[in-house]
Amino acid sequence: MSRQISSLLAIAAVCVTLAPAPAFAQAPKEKPVDCSQVKCLALTFDDGPGKYAGTLLDTLKKYDAKATFFLEGQYVNSRPKYVKRMVAEGHELGNHSYSHPDFTKSDAATIRSEIQKTQDAVKKASGVEPKLLRPPYGLVDLQVSDIATEFGMPMILWTAGSEDWASKNVDKIQEQTLKVAKPNGIILMHDWVKQTVDGMPALIKTLQRKGYHLVTVSDVIKDEKLEPGDAFPLPAGWEN
Repeated sequence: MSRQISSLLAIAAVCVTLAPAPAFAQAPKEKPVDCSQVKCLALTFDDGPGKYAGTLLDTLKKYDAKATFFLEGQYVNSRPKYVKRMVAEGHELGNHSYSHPDFTKSDAATIRSEIQKTQDAVKKASGVEPKLLRPPYGLVDLQVSDIATEFGMPMILWTAGSEDWASKNVDKIQEQTLKVAKPNGIILMHDWVKQTVDGMPALIKTLQRKGYHLVTVSDVIKDEKLEPGDAFPLPAGWEN
């Protein structure tokens, strides 16, 4: 081997060694799903990351399903590895406050703090900031809307719930979810409910057999043209 080639190889080795590794791995870009052409459904998981989030992520990966996680900042800080993995595997992250107070009974300073602390926690854990807000309990009013506007975030509620927090029964969670599933639906679930996570493989397989593509909330709402502060779906009484 010539001295010149040896020198070039040595330089290349040094460059590789010195090249900084990316701080956070991102999922490879996939061809977006067109929810105007196929049946889409967004499974959303609140209050996490829960202690069963790792098992849930394993299931979603196995069946090539995407989800949206509306995270609480307090649990982001205690389980950051799950948040980092959610981003790496192509899931969407949303802001669900830091400690889950009722925003409609909170003052403006508290609401801003709850949102900002969660934004900061998610950014620290994953390298990204949520672009969607789900107020605790799905309760919103004009003050909450105004503050969401300040943060540049639409507020995402749900078309139906799995009622997993109430039943904590695998069969009932599956039955309820299948009953309320509809094209471009947004389903409320929780990754701290063990029965939800336990039943997820069978539920995903059934939904996929029914022709559903399991996608993120942003895929479902893409054509809604939501502005910061908008609520979707509209809460009762907001239609007018």
